[in-house]
Amino acid sequence: MSLKTNALRHLDTLKIDYSILEYDVNDGEIDGKSVAEKLNLPHEEIFKTLVTLSSTNEVYVFVIPVSCELDLKKAALAVSEKSISMLPVKDILKVTGYVKGGCSPIGMKKDYPSVFDESIILLDKITFNAGKIGLQVQLSTSDLDKIIDYKVWDICK
Repeated sequence: MSLKTNALRHLDTLKIDYSILEYDVNDGEIDGKSVAEKLNLPHEEIFKTLVTLSSTNEVYVFVIPVSCELDLKKAALAVSEKSISMLPVKDILKVTGYVKGGCSPIGMKKDYPSVFDESIILLDKITFNAGKIGLQVQLSTSDLDKIIDYKVWDICK
């Protein structure tokens, strides 16, 4: 693949081993569950990246299994905020550098506070968006600490 995303360049710079998983986007099915099925991966091993905004206008990134729904109350608790809401779609590119459906928790314009769902502790590897619709990156969960600063919390409904 000739085009590297910010996420993949970041992994290369840190010399992190990863695999790139490509999937067909022509059917328009790019939601997390569809991607998991296209890649023949368990829903628990493929994560989606959600970008939120707090009542104090702070941006937070939450990374959860594709089969889960973010619990906004638990998420706010995890980052010590009164409340959070999803970042408006129109602001995703401006804030992250990625488009909706192609958002990766790594390689964003800024290093936003990130929280991964606690289910990650059960996994040896994790798969998430590589920074472009149609691309996922898979890597060892033990390498995550070398890539981004994050906390683990129970954030799913």
